[in-house]
Amino acid sequence: MRRSALPLAAAAAAVLAVTLTITSAQEPEQEPRQAPAGAPPQGVPGQPPREFPAPTNLKVLPKTLTGKQVRDIMEQWQGQLGVHCDTCHKKIPGKVGPNGWPQLDFPDDSKPEKNAARLMYTMTQKINDDYISMVDMDHGEEAHEDHAEAHEDHDHKVTCGTCHRGHQHPEAYIPPPEHQDHHPPAPAGQPPLPR
Repeated sequence: MRRSALPLAAAAAAVLAVTLTITSAQEPEQEPRQAPAGAPPQGVPGQPPREFPAPTNLKVLPKTLTGKQVRDIMEQWQGQLGVHCDTCHKKIPGKVGPNGWPQLDFPDDSKPEKNAARLMYTMTQKINDDYISMVDMDHGEEAHEDHAEAHEDHDHKVTCGTCHRGHQHPEAYIPPPEHQDHHPPAPAGQPPLPR
């Protein structure tokens, strides 16, 4: 009986190996992940990963930030303002980067938009540091729990997008006209509801 068990075990192992091979060959190929629209290229296969040089001329951002961290912040601002890098940074005449776009002079301060961005960043930090903490966000235990669940990752910070909402110049908010018919008419003999 011992001799028959060995060929049976070998046959079972062979069947298992063939099954695994066929199964793995039949698994659909995963499509490559595509970057979101507007995202910078993530690198070309076969080329070294992109390097971000150390930032220079930081006046309001912490000087301890790496080039990658500054780039990440700038990409957030671009999205929140609906702009591109050349809104604040001057193009270097005649120089083109490896991506085919004009090279920019990041330390240059000649564009007024760059100084406006610094001023707006300083204002936003001041609002978050000095004022947001004074606003009572607790509107009752039950409302607070509902709000906390809906906004777990949002800590009530003001960002560029709070006002700009994807526009370089914030659009004016025009409240919708008040509807006169949203209150039912008062029953006969009773005064109308206060508005």
